[in-house]
Amino acid sequence: MTQPLVEVEDLTIDFGDVRAVDGLSFTLEAGGALGVVGESGSGKSASAYALLGLHRGTGARVLGKVRVAGTDVGAADERGLRALRGAQAAMVFQDPLSSLDPYYAVGDQIAEVYRVHTTASRRAARARAVEVLDRVGIPGAARRANSRPHEFSGGMRQRALIAMALACEPRLLIADEPTTALDVTVQAQILDLLHALRQETGMGLLLVTHDVGVAAESVDEVLVMRAGREVERGPVARVLGAPRQPYTRELLSAVPRVDRPRAAHVPAPRTPADVTPLLEAVDLRREFGRGRDRVIAVDGVSLTVHAGETLGIVGESGSGKTTLGRMLVRLLDPSSGRLSYGGKEIGALGERAMRPYRRDLQMVFQDPVSSLNPRRSIGESVADPLRAAGERDEDRVRARVGELLERVGLDPARYGSYPHEFSGGQRQRVGIARALAAGPKLIVCDEPVSALDVTTQAQVIALLAEIQRELGIGLVFIAHDLAVVRQVSDRVAVMRQGRIVEQGPADEVYGNPRHAYTRQLLAAVPVLDPALAEVRRKTRQELAAA
Repeated sequence: MTQPLVEVEDLTIDFGDVRAVDGLSFTLEAGGALGVVGESGSGKSASAYALLGLHRGTGARVLGKVRVAGTDVGAADERGLRALRGAQAAMVFQDPLSSLDPYYAVGDQIAEVYRVHTTASRRAARARAVEVLDRVGIPGAARRANSRPHEFSGGMRQRALIAMALACEPRLLIADEPTTALDVTVQAQILDLLHALRQETGMGLLLVTHDVGVAAESVDEVLVMRAGREVERGPVARVLGAPRQPYTRELLSAVPRVDRPRAAHVPAPRTPADVTPLLEAVDLRREFGRGRDRVIAVDGVSLTVHAGETLGIVGESGSGKTTLGRMLVRLLDPSSGRLSYGGKEIGALGERAMRPYRRDLQMVFQDPVSSLNPRRSIGESVADPLRAAGERDEDRVRARVGELLERVGLDPARYGSYPHEFSGGQRQRVGIARALAAGPKLIVCDEPVSALDVTTQAQVIALLAEIQRELGIGLVFIAHDLAVVRQVSDRVAVMRQGRIVEQGPADEVYGNPRHAYTRQLLAAVPVLDPALAEVRRKTRQELAAA
């Protein structure tokens, strides 16, 4: 009987008093693909790290049996682990920017990995590096091998990490959230690449992801985890199509669906005053740099937002979405064009004249970690807009902050807690509370759920919808995830290279897209049906060829 490529039996991992993985068992046959899915903190990554013995020396306590490519990982010494890592099993980590050394050329880093596991000369290792970079679709591989990581886009850095993992032709590739934070088309390219590499090399794939749609596109079997334990496991079509466990059904119900219209939504009733848009942009343009270094980030964009409605803005990374969002709340000044709030021109106002409008125009930023001061409590951060508006009574400030924290589902008693003491979803709730503190009429949400797992994502989206219903505020929802945007938006604008290529009611744009670029974006969105995923993969190939 053929031995499985991966055997895990009763794996238990403790970090101090925290049990991250609790009695997990599974196998992966040679050439197979297993998706490990679940929410943040479910033990997915901890389990994957154990396959390569990466917990050794960290203080973690690992029990159970782990065998990979014939190597008993728990019993292997450092020499045995080195022989396993890279040559037999390789890993693609979630964040390529922190996984690649910023000081060395990408080609040199791949060559180094190859030389560690072979007797190749420097010249042969360099040639191998170029070969695998070309294999993963890096254009001009020989030239780009000399580039450093910061000179690559996010998608190209992820391809470079995959190239590094492939250098020694491992039998197993472990991919830990390889598409998190990538826009939808780059994500599709990475998934298509992994699929093609499996077909070419016959390697096994263990894919760790919180995105169930990504798993549907990429694997044969799915293992659903919760609180360190297996909830359900089986063929991907069966688990996603007819889940047996309530938690699996709950997880799937939280996944935003691009193929389904927005749930019933009653927009705020229009009054005569609403004939005038809450916010209107006409031919907005923003340039950076001068001369040959000039970059046109936003090029002639026109749009409107009314009170009580949500305008979704979608597009790939670099399309100008965030720059446009920052201009709408005047965190960036337009280079030209008109910007009106409530019928009043605000695009050319100086800082002093703009100050009365700041309370009405607020923003929720993409990364709450970097937008919250780590040295200040979350209560102090939420209180800032109140104090900036002139509130000096500290009792009223604390009371109002407590109300805001409670409003977004956080315990007011955590006023004095710091950002690092909260989960990603909780930190995003703090960002929403801070935006609400000033009593805004319009909020621009810039990728507010891009790094959250599906259940936390659904909670944040529901919170925003509830706040909008209660307060009648306008929302501009910026995202690269088209499925999320469909579920929150009344109207959608599609951006490409600084311009809006298509704009209209959400159901029209999604149901009958007019522009080829919109159709290309929609074809790249992961779906939960594996058979449909394969059809879409072929559609993407046809669109790319055209």
